[in-house]
Amino acid sequence: MHDVIFESDTPAGMWFDVALLIAILCSVVVVSTETLPSYEGSSTLYRIEWLLTILFTIEYVARLICARHPIRYAVSFWGIVDLLSILPTYAGLILEGSGSFVILRSIRLLRVFRVLKLWRMMDDADELSHAVWKARHKVVVFLIVVLVAVTISGTLMFFIENQLQRVLAKGDTAPPASQFSSIPQSMYWAIVTMTTVGYGDIVPQTTVGKFISAALILLGYSLIIVPTGFVTAELKSSDTDRESEPSVPCPRCETRGHRADAVYCFRCGQRL
Repeated sequence: MHDVIFESDTPAGMWFDVALLIAILCSVVVVSTETLPSYEGSSTLYRIEWLLTILFTIEYVARLICARHPIRYAVSFWGIVDLLSILPTYAGLILEGSGSFVILRSIRLLRVFRVLKLWRMMDDADELSHAVWKARHKVVVFLIVVLVAVTISGTLMFFIENQLQRVLAKGDTAPPASQFSSIPQSMYWAIVTMTTVGYGDIVPQTTVGKFISAALILLGYSLIIVPTGFVTAELKSSDTDRESEPSVPCPRCETRGHRADAVYCFRCGQRL
């Protein structure tokens, strides 16, 4: 049971993951459909949701039974996610009455946490997370640079769009009301501009402000690929290290490709 539920290197484990994936996607579709006015209170969706909740409950209990350390699993990240995926539906049986209806609907929306269970079925997720963790110092430095650029550009735009307009107007005509009403508002504009999203809710009116906006957009295009380069370099380094490690064959079946810390052969179980 442990190999089928927690592992995916067997046919039964693979089919278990596929069935779990289908159930999670169905649950997300049901939760999303229930928010449509035409499907609100649908008895069919209600029955499907309870069927999926029972299936997820059986899965959660099975994981507790076959886990080597049930309590450690229950308080782990994945254990909490599995619990959150079934609690909201059962909470609907307890929180009844019109007074708690709004709270009940909010709790039931937590069922979308089931989508987090998809990460468990991604074999490359551990490798990607390990690469991101190794590149964390570079990413932190990059975020600090972005934060400094946002702070400086936001403050500068606040000064230009407010103070400079009054100076250029020379008291002849009242300058138009600036959308950069505060430095936090200007920093929000800088973040939106640097990420090249450009909602258009805040735009500069002065010529100098437009030049700064154009420079910030170009800076955003040049910075957007930097974190990707960090992670890609770490992934490439991990592949190179793995290829340079000597592959010790199994003395019984001569299978290669074992992990560096492997004690037994993953194919026949022979001690290496």
